[in-house]
Amino acid sequence: MRVFAVPPRPAALALVALLPLTAAAQEATTPPPPESGMPVTLSATLPDTVAGAAGSWDLALAGGQRRCVLMLSADSGPAGRIVRFPAGCRRALPVMAGIAGWLYAEEAIRLVDANVRPILSFAREPDGRSLGATAGNGERYSLVPLQIAAMRPASETPPAASPAAVEPAAIPAPPPEGPAPGVYALDRATQQDVCRLELAPPDSTAKEAPVRLQSGCRDSGITVFDPATWRFASGLLTLKARRGHAVNLIALPDGRWRRDPDVGVTFVLRKVAP
Repeated sequence: MRVFAVPPRPAALALVALLPLTAAAQEATTPPPPESGMPVTLSATLPDTVAGAAGSWDLALAGGQRRCVLMLSADSGPAGRIVRFPAGCRRALPVMAGIAGWLYAEEAIRLVDANVRPILSFAREPDGRSLGATAGNGERYSLVPLQIAAMRPASETPPAASPAAVEPAAIPAPPPEGPAPGVYALDRATQQDVCRLELAPPDSTAKEAPVRLQSGCRDSGITVFDPATWRFASGLLTLKARRGHAVNLIALPDGRWRRDPDVGVTFVLRKVAP
């Protein structure tokens, strides 16, 4: 009697490629393709180390539509470890106005003020895929790693906010690991595509890669700044001028990059060509 080996069924690698990867990637199962007829099982684990906690998180007000994307850095700061978030988070979630850093304790995360006093002390929720905390005013907040938030079925996705309440800074989506090389348009407030910058591919032997400001730039600020190099580290895209000045940009949910901190006239880069 002959025994024939049955080749394994191909994994749904294309779907896996769509899931975000943060600085601390966590275990996740690959959902089978919809046509397979098998039930989709989504699973991921919360971090259990401070190194695993560093990365991008979705902070949301329970029972509401306001939310924010946080970048928890592994770097130490004046108040625990450094936390970064778009300026619009303070308007979407006023509790963020006092946040100056973060700590990892008892397998959970604490967002603290400048004196390292907890403002939001999170604990694991029964679902095993989120953290929950209650603010001093009684508001309840959830904190979810972005790779878990992106795996929610559509039925679990919170409803969209009204146009007046929505701003790019407050919409959760997985930021990229880093900017892809190519041509980027510079947008300033209502003015679109005032300049174009070309980010050259990074060299594995160098910390920074060249930037070329294309001709026809209509923004005197970026012309005077005269960017020469760029690099990506700790969640920030840094443009460095020939004279040594630097501008940091943080990823927006729609793939654009905005100056951080968000001060002065709008400074946003969006990719327009490979």
